[in-house]
Amino acid sequence: MSFQTGLAGLNASAKNLGVIGNNIANANTVGAKSSRAEFSAIVSSAIGPSGGSASGGSGVEVATISQQFSQGTINITGNDLDCAINGGGFFELTLKDGSSAYTRDGQFKLDAKGNLITNSGANVMGFLPDATGTTYSTTPTALNIPTGAPIAAKATSSIKAQFNLDARAPIAATATPPTPYTTYGTTLNAYDAQGVPVAVKMYFVKTAADAWNVYDGDPVGVPTPGNKLGSLTFDSSGNRLTPTTPLNISLTSPNPNIGTFVATLDISNATQYGTSFAVSELSQNGYTAGTLTGVSISDQGVISNRYSNGQTKTAGKLALADFRNVQGLKSVGQGNWIESVASGQPIHGAPGQGNFGTTKSGSLEASNVDLTAELVAMMTAQRDYQSNAQTIKTQDTIMQTLINLR
Repeated sequence: MSFQTGLAGLNASAKNLGVIGNNIANANTVGAKSSRAEFSAIVSSAIGPSGGSASGGSGVEVATISQQFSQGTINITGNDLDCAINGGGFFELTLKDGSSAYTRDGQFKLDAKGNLITNSGANVMGFLPDATGTTYSTTPTALNIPTGAPIAAKATSSIKAQFNLDARAPIAATATPPTPYTTYGTTLNAYDAQGVPVAVKMYFVKTAADAWNVYDGDPVGVPTPGNKLGSLTFDSSGNRLTPTTPLNISLTSPNPNIGTFVATLDISNATQYGTSFAVSELSQNGYTAGTLTGVSISDQGVISNRYSNGQTKTAGKLALADFRNVQGLKSVGQGNWIESVASGQPIHGAPGQGNFGTTKSGSLEASNVDLTAELVAMMTAQRDYQSNAQTIKTQDTIMQTLINLR
């Protein structure tokens, strides 16, 4: 029996050393989780009544090898496509054979077709946005980032201006020569349908107390006001009263085939205080064509493409999955796990929702292996192995003594 007990101890110690060695080998593997050998005693069962005495032990066995899914340190890499999960959940993948897998390794890449993939070639899954980029599908789909096609130009359809008109300005009809009226103006570039800049000029003329006219054009060299777009009126506190809706402004493209097109002019945030004329906001929604310059991932897993024209476009949102029993997941190598009966079915979600962690772009989650603890455990396992070997050696000596009896 002692031989069998010692042999069981040797086998268990060898398996424990294998687990420890695997942990040490993966100390620098992104998203790797340490494992632990858990032991149980082997006890011989008696046939029939036991007579009240305990059965003798027959050694030890490895009951299971459990994985420890504690959070690893998040390290900054600076690579936009690197992504770490800070908290619960796994990235969802579709392997080359079409099966599903899950990982904490966020070393993502783009293939020749713009698919977001892992180092092993698995597709990273996510939720696709609608045309507005605000609502997402509920079914995970392989994410694709169009890297080759530029973003098309967009014609300006709305302009927003926020400014203050000086309440101390004289009324145009009573202005002193040589200037027939006090004029404040500003300008910006809009865009036609081909992304060609179109200069937008506007100016403001005080016509009465708390009342101004808005004109389209350049007041320089014009003795009288030009094309009137509308009127601005203010209350006694300097807040806008009218207009209550945006004005229309005509823009003329340098391309005669495009000609004139209309944009709205929002001046609802204009004020009239006794300070100098100042523009605090001047924006429009058109832009020229642009090429992809970079990709970013938000804390909520939203993937956005950045273009050379300053625009961004949502490409999708990363999908995460979690399980009721993560230790029931089966490791299949390459940093991936698959579901099992013990783990239960995946619970799908997105970063930042419920118990799911947030994502950190330009970062990776390091292995949670504590190298110091593993080295100490390795020395302990080595002593265990030596001790079990010693019991076999001792039993052999006893047997030899019995054989030598005369």
